Amino acid sequence: MKNILIATQKPFAPDAIKKIQEVVKNAGYGLQLLEKYSDKSELLDAVSAVDAMIVRSDKIDKEVLDAAKNLKIVVRAGAGYDNIDCDAATQNRVVVMNTPGQNSNAVAELALGMMIFMARGCFNGKAGTELKGKKLGIHAYGNIGRIVATLAKSFGMEVFAFDPFIPAGQIEKDGVKVCTSEAELYSTCQYISLHIPATEKTKKSINYDLLSKMPENGVLVNTARKEVICEESLLKILEEKPGFKYVSDIAPSCKEEIERRFAGQYFFTPNKMGAQTAEANINAGIAAAEQIAAFFEKGDETFKVN
Repeated sequence: MKNILIATQKPFAPDAIKKIQEVVKNAGYGLQLLEKYSDKSELLDAVSAVDAMIVRSDKIDKEVLDAAKNLKIVVRAGAGYDNIDCDAATQNRVVVMNTPGQNSNAVAELALGMMIFMARGCFNGKAGTELKGKKLGIHAYGNIGRIVATLAKSFGMEVFAFDPFIPAGQIEKDGVKVCTSEAELYSTCQYISLHIPATEKTKKSINYDLLSKMPENGVLVNTARKEVICEESLLKILEEKPGFKYVSDIAPSCKEEIERRFAGQYFFTPNKMGAQTAEANINAGIAAAEQIAAFFEKGDETFKVN
């Protein structure tokens, strides 16, 4: 019998666990839970004899993979998988998958919610502004970006997008205007919503050159990864443009300095909230379990990322 481990420092919702258990039971597998663990040694012990693993933002590095002697597959319940050492997984003949699209609506709604929050001065009781009529730039037009575009248009925003990997006609079909460069996107739009992954190419790519092109009252919304921001550039822009605002689902490493120096110009969620809805929890958890079953029963590697 195959044994599946759910290893989550930040646990799934109880309803999600229940539905995952149903999928695993129907497949004839065993299930182990490791939730809210505080020490890596607990994870190393738990992985020693399992065949598959479902994680969220948990760090699965070479040490963990080396300890998992029977592991054949690890699924990240979510889109981003930079918390998993894919090279080490490949060396250990472990398949790594993600569950793209399952958290997309939750993240997109958060992005719009944070735009409203900043437009209204963080609900400080003073007059704010409206999103209607403002220009929104979507940096990467994937699953989340498309939903952000749909929601933003319902607010009456004028939506632009830059994504070199998606045909312009596909973007335009959604009623979104195509920008041919990052520079054009940032110089055109007051609001920018980031949806790029953290890769060697994109890390620190949101730099001074791009940010300086945004208007004085520009708002940068980051529900992607903190690593894509060049924090030195961010600090410089916040100082040069008192009307500029940075709102993020991932607090930057320079959080304390921003809090000390730039009151009213920022907001960070307490603990990455993008996928923190009951629906996203359930969707991603079920998808992860179903992908594991399909992998073992049919050899299905559709969502393999390594």
